[in-house]
Amino acid sequence: MENQTLHVQGMSCKHCVQAVEESVGQLDGVASVTVHLNDAKVDVQFDETKAPLTKIVETIEDQGYDVTQ
Repeated sequence: MENQTLHVQGMSCKHCVQAVEESVGQLDGVASVTVHLNDAKVDVQFDETKAPLTKIVETIEDQGYDVTQ
């Protein structure tokens, strides 16, 4: 398992937190996802072979947020 902290811009409310946690959490290979709204960060624990980081970033961006690293 790998751990990664992503910087995500555009999240502003509890709905944003829920959207990101649910969409990323549903990916096969993602063990946990935690959104830190005040810090604009998302912590993800994942299996790179099942859920590549590029797929996680794409999933967050599909929800309408910008991922910067």
